[in-house]
Amino acid sequence: MATRTQPPWKEPTSSVPPKFKVYNSLTRTKNPFIPLDPEGKVVTWYSCGPTVYDDAHLGHARNYVTIDILRRIVRDYFEYKIKFVQNVTDVDDKIILRGRQQHLLAGFKQKNPEVTKEVVEVATKAFDAYVTKNLPLLSPNLRPEDFNKESAEKYGAVIAGKALDGESSPGDNEAKIKMHLKTAGAAATALLAPTYAADDFYMGMEDVLLPYLDSLYASSIDANDHSVFTKLTQKYEARFNEDMRNLNVMDPDVVTRVTEYGPQIVEFVQRIIDNGYAYATSDGSVYFDIQSFEKTEGNHYARLEPWNRSNQALQAEGEGALIKKTSEKRSDADFALWKSAKAGEPAWDSPWGPGRPGWHIECSAMASDVLGGQIDIHSGGIDLCFPHHDNELAQSEAYWNQPGKAQWIQYFLHMGHLSISGSKMSKSLKNFITIRDALARGDWTARSLRIIFLLGGWHDGVEVTDDLSKAGSSWESYVSNFFYKIRDLEIHPNTGSNGTEDEKLLQSFEAAKEKLHNALADSFDTPTAMRAISDIITSYNSADKSGLSDKVSFEIARWVTRMVRIFGLDGSADPHDGGIGWAGTDIPAEAKDFVYAASRERDEVRHHAIAGDLSPELLTSIISKDKPAAQQEGAAAPYAKVLSTFQEDLKSLAEKKAPAKDFLALCDRLRDLDLWDLGIYLEDRENAPAMVRPVDAELRTAREQKEALAKQKREAREKREREEAEKKAKLAEQAKISPQEMFKTAEFSAWDADGLPTKDKDGADVPKSKMKKLKKEWEKQKKLHEEHLKSVGSSA
Repeated sequence: MATRTQPPWKEPTSSVPPKFKVYNSLTRTKNPFIPLDPEGKVVTWYSCGPTVYDDAHLGHARNYVTIDILRRIVRDYFEYKIKFVQNVTDVDDKIILRGRQQHLLAGFKQKNPEVTKEVVEVATKAFDAYVTKNLPLLSPNLRPEDFNKESAEKYGAVIAGKALDGESSPGDNEAKIKMHLKTAGAAATALLAPTYAADDFYMGMEDVLLPYLDSLYASSIDANDHSVFTKLTQKYEARFNEDMRNLNVMDPDVVTRVTEYGPQIVEFVQRIIDNGYAYATSDGSVYFDIQSFEKTEGNHYARLEPWNRSNQALQAEGEGALIKKTSEKRSDADFALWKSAKAGEPAWDSPWGPGRPGWHIECSAMASDVLGGQIDIHSGGIDLCFPHHDNELAQSEAYWNQPGKAQWIQYFLHMGHLSISGSKMSKSLKNFITIRDALARGDWTARSLRIIFLLGGWHDGVEVTDDLSKAGSSWESYVSNFFYKIRDLEIHPNTGSNGTEDEKLLQSFEAAKEKLHNALADSFDTPTAMRAISDIITSYNSADKSGLSDKVSFEIARWVTRMVRIFGLDGSADPHDGGIGWAGTDIPAEAKDFVYAASRERDEVRHHAIAGDLSPELLTSIISKDKPAAQQEGAAAPYAKVLSTFQEDLKSLAEKKAPAKDFLALCDRLRDLDLWDLGIYLEDRENAPAMVRPVDAELRTAREQKEALAKQKREAREKREREEAEKKAKLAEQAKISPQEMFKTAEFSAWDADGLPTKDKDGADVPKSKMKKLKKEWEKQKKLHEEHLKSVGSSA
């Protein structure tokens, strides 16, 4: 079907001027954002949610965290009220297939708890079927013991990280081959195990048994027993919600689920038929009629990606592998609104017979039900443009049937992919890292992951690299260190200000605010906004602090705090409460009284110990400024103990009249051990009190590197000392030998009175040149031996 001219985008009208522009996939350009709300205050937003059949991975985090960032900016920076709706896809081809396969495998394992000969026969057939389907270059009926050798021969280029042809760059096809090689390899290993432990065997065979058992027994599933599938979806929806909250993604205002919208979806499909834009087939399916839709003036199909409207691969992917094929489709491009029931699938009643919703219809029906016939924003991953969102758009406008008058969605926002080694992160490619694994291992935190998304454009792809991770860590540390300095001003105020430094910094501050505002108003340009935050921190760090007022410092800090909170970098903290800092830049409240007291005392003790005037009377005066740490309970107890122990140790050193170096060592111990172990560090500064700050990842890394270097130097020193000791011991043993005896070996046959050899072992005279060399060795040994005898004599 040829691409038709696309209709002009209808800009919403409003008397309220737009606050920002946004890249709109409908126009493929930036458009002024104008809400449909006549008062320009409320924004309706529908976002495609998860398909819940497995744990969410970092690719999902890219989508949902980025949408959350945009949502927060629209709400908290541009101050719109948002009604945010997100669906949960709990019925689709992948869910049906995965739920059914898991159900069948569980039944098979229950019937066969031990690995018998019959189980191995089934597993071998499953292995053969998997290899035949997914690795066609390998021999049919390949023996498991030959798998590694033949894989290396036929797929060597792919294993080596190249394209299958050995020349071009590898892509998703090679990623799939690697996945299939890994799966088949695990199965081959399981089949070759000399003894079969059931758990290990099934673990290795699982991914080849799943499709094989499904091919045999799928039709045995009761279509009315939805628990086969909801058991899977309820589990993974709960886990998805946990993951999102752990990433500080706000909950939707409304959540819709396909399984809860059966009647509404049926009604939605029926109305499209009634409007003349869909037709039922004899098998009980219903298809969207693209030709009839486009015959009506003002209706257009594939508005988001018109170049893909004839892409059969994408069309087939959108229809799903489980749909019945029918010759009654009027066009190959027509897509299913309702799929007739098929053995092994869940089914619901409808006027056309038992069946289930098509993939795209669910979002149209649910979004329309909650938000109506016109919606401001629709968001999702960029791979959803075609066919999913294009089909949604067409069928929704066919439902509302207002050709030329109203467009269903005003702004489509699509998030770029997250890639690893050039390949999109995907469940189907099994090249993903789950969110919970990444967080549990410490690869990422909710903040660090969000930062790397902010450092890239929301509509652009993000490639996970070491450089990107370092850039994110660097930005986070830069902001944290700024907050540490501002926190310190609360304890050690700066009393000086000359006005000039304030004025200079305020000029930089205004420039940063303007830069950030213009960036966010220009389609949420967060990379530029992040640089604006870095810029003002750089200006602050460069300012002459002695001439800077705390008022200006705090004003800048409050603005930085507000912005990082708007971006979601500080949990659920309120961006508008006037606070300063983010989580991790302040010590616990219960620690403050005791830690600040210990830090003050330590500063004074160090100062006087270095000056050499630390008298017992002066020490008593220093300690008496703080009340003794009374018995504390609960969270304050360890901090109180550190203060009281430090004070007692100071008194003990004073009573002993210890040298200054002992007092300095005690101060170092307080910093490096006692407080460090409680997660607090005292950062010593020249001509200023120590900065009290939490121990963070940067400090830990620096200490680990320092300790590793110290260990390396210590081991090198110990090695030198050991070699020196061995050398001395060897020399001591050698010294015991008399020079008269040192050459009496089989190498010679005659010696003079001093023990110097005169003839070699064959009776020939020793050459003069050699005699000269031997004489030198003899004299050296004579001296060494005489020293040994002296040492023995004096010892005796």
